[in-house]
Amino acid sequence: MTGSSAVPDRERAAVAGACRRLGAEGLLVGTAGNVSVRAGDRVAITATGAVLAQLTPDQVTVVDLDGTVVAGTLRPTSELGLHLGVYRRYGAGAVVHTHAPLATALSCVLDELPCIHYQLLTLGGAVRVAPYATFGTPELAESVLSALEGRSAALMANHGALTHAPTLDEAVDHALLLEWACRLYRDAVALGTPRVLDARQQLDVIEAAAARGYGTTHPVPPVQEESR
Repeated sequence: MTGSSAVPDRERAAVAGACRRLGAEGLLVGTAGNVSVRAGDRVAITATGAVLAQLTPDQVTVVDLDGTVVAGTLRPTSELGLHLGVYRRYGAGAVVHTHAPLATALSCVLDELPCIHYQLLTLGGAVRVAPYATFGTPELAESVLSALEGRSAALMANHGALTHAPTLDEAVDHALLLEWACRLYRDAVALGTPRVLDARQQLDVIEAAAARGYGTTHPVPPVQEESR
């Protein structure tokens, strides 16, 4: 693999690092799950059968956008088709698929994770649950791609969760946010019937966030000396 289309070693290292972080957070266990990042016309993606919480860069395979292996000695994840589908349809920069405990638990009982907190708007609002299909199949890929319409996250019925974003760090943050939201919903249901933010409330949050630059730091304005 040579020339400008080559995926640098830093992409393979970044995928390995993301897997180790997700493993430390409890979202990846054993070999379950997969992570990828796109660099131009190449995708660095976890190898099938690798222990993700201990992943090393040499366990990250590089493929082109047709799924042909162009670097690495290990076969890519069985969910390669799903990752490539997300890149093609949504122009993502990175994809994270986990079997996170609470996300997976809710995927077994819900048709949709409702928008009970405004932070879910970071993911596009209520998170749909894609109907079940066998892992690694075109049917699963199409099911999840449909559930992702207008969203950066989806739950996968009786399976797990998937997030995507322009960057790998953002995709990991989305996965962590989704698991937090699933925990919040579980705890709220244990206490009673959760209130769901309606369309007007969600729009108000979006407008307020845009006006205030929510989610970014802002310097304190300098103190103006009184004129004499």
